[in-house]
Amino acid sequence: MRLTTKGRYAVTAMLDLAYHSGQRPVALTDIAKRQDISLSYLEQLFAKLRRAGMVIGIRGPGGGYQLSRPAGEINIADIITAVDESVDSTRCGGKGNCQNNQPCLTHALWMGLSEQIHNYLSGITLGDLLAQSEIREVACRQDQALQRGMEETPFN
Repeated sequence: MRLTTKGRYAVTAMLDLAYHSGQRPVALTDIAKRQDISLSYLEQLFAKLRRAGMVIGIRGPGGGYQLSRPAGEINIADIITAVDESVDSTRCGGKGNCQNNQPCLTHALWMGLSEQIHNYLSGITLGDLLAQSEIREVACRQDQALQRGMEETPFN
């Protein structure tokens, strides 16, 4: 399966955004600190997410990002697709040219697995994940760690 850090980080960042997108936009620097993801990498991912219409960028003081629609309407497969990632278990990228430009013996098997994974991720939304107590506990712990870090940093 070809789910690289790009897809994983995009889902993680979008879930962080969904959790924190109450009254004001969320700064990418905060997501980067909480999730330990490079800010420049997040900027690249959010440019793709913005072009895909999944997030809205707010400029200026107090700016950041917001979800473009409710968390319950954004599924995980769409996030992965938005950052040009695919969930593909085949060696051929689904093209059917795995062996001498023809499907290999197990092509149908891996295509079926890819379809199952895509269907699974399409059936889960950010809202579904936010409803899980484990996710909320982890997000709360990350917020506390970020807050402790800010208190310990001079001139913040």
